[in-house]
Amino acid sequence: MDVKDKRIVVLGLGTSGMEAAKLLQDKGAEVTVRDNADQNVVVNQRAEALRQRGVSVELGAAIKTDTRFDFCVLSPGINPNAPLVQALRQAGLPMFGELEVAYRFCACPIVAITGTNGKTTTTELIDAVLAAGGKRTAASGNIGTAFSAAVRESANLDVMVVEVSSFQLEHIVEFRPRVSVHLNLTPDHLDRYGSMEEYEVAKWQIFRNQTPDDAAVVNANLRLPQIAARKVTFSSEGLPADYQLIDGWLVARGEQVLEQRRTNLIGPHNAENMLAALAVADLYEIPREAAVAALCRYRPLPHRLEKVGVINGVTFLNDSKATNIDALEKALRAMIAPVVLLAGGKDKGLDFTGLRPLVREKVRAVVLIGQMTEKLLATWQSVVPCHKAGTLADAVDQARRLAQSGDVILFSPGCSSYDMFRSFEDRGDQFRALVQTHAQQN
Repeated sequence: MDVKDKRIVVLGLGTSGMEAAKLLQDKGAEVTVRDNADQNVVVNQRAEALRQRGVSVELGAAIKTDTRFDFCVLSPGINPNAPLVQALRQAGLPMFGELEVAYRFCACPIVAITGTNGKTTTTELIDAVLAAGGKRTAASGNIGTAFSAAVRESANLDVMVVEVSSFQLEHIVEFRPRVSVHLNLTPDHLDRYGSMEEYEVAKWQIFRNQTPDDAAVVNANLRLPQIAARKVTFSSEGLPADYQLIDGWLVARGEQVLEQRRTNLIGPHNAENMLAALAVADLYEIPREAAVAALCRYRPLPHRLEKVGVINGVTFLNDSKATNIDALEKALRAMIAPVVLLAGGKDKGLDFTGLRPLVREKVRAVVLIGQMTEKLLATWQSVVPCHKAGTLADAVDQARRLAQSGDVILFSPGCSSYDMFRSFEDRGDQFRALVQTHAQQN
């Protein structure tokens, strides 16, 4: 992509928007960044850093109405229906996502991972097994390091492993991964998408530009469109697949490869994450011993069924990354001991009724927080004792009183965090700190 002397507007000053602006400026473009926020400390800090580089930044009420640009770059967090976007769209401005723009400058093949849940874990697993086999690799995208930042080193890599969300896939044009990975699809982001079908189609974009020379590693239970890439399937549910979980073993095309209990990842959902990574390792001809060693060494990231303490025989698990129904369901299915569940958060329009049988089976009591408190209370109070808490600290206090020795206090909200916290990381960090305080006082 030749952007020298092009006038480009970047919408959104999150991490992706900032790095896209820097990349485009370094490639010779005249860049303007626009963001509706003007009271956000982080946004203002980023704006000042870009201005010092010579990038024009317009925030809040200072945004101008001119549309004289060659094209627009849309950050993944910006809703395509926002007035800021619509004004440029109505002016006929070509619009690309940050994922697409970064792809145009990527000098190595790409493995791209999407799905409702498990993307970050699987991205890290794939990065680990490839590195164990001697591949020069880096992980980027929705995992933390913006793809626009990572592509600067892509000429020195054998493969770039990129976590991609449905938001990022909405505005691709040529983006083509050598290997695509689609983990799962369950209700989420229905405050952004009009229906599950619309959300599903956004995920399908990952296959859009693949050819028969490429591979698609997909969950055997997914409904898929016609795709050109050759399919490699996996399943933990007993479905016919190339890679399966059978009697606690990861099995590759009929060969027992690794017993899951040898790893640090629990639950069928994590078995699927490892099966997907194993499939990618085989596609890249990574020695089996190296891939198995990498899977055994891997430790889950914080906020993903993270054990944060044991007090008087009660285990505390931080699963703050569980921001939707499917993630909560998978956490509960992984539990063996009785559970005191801490749940709730921002209302994203999700219906938790389907979880009632599992909640009845696994949960001793529920403590609810956030916007979803009343809805979850109405949904679950007939199958399990439910308690309301005004703060996370109050929720932890109540959970401790309700739990018995041998129980698990599971903080798996099933909702996003933005009603009370800055992010799921902030929410999980606060939970961990509260548990540590209780442990010190015990």
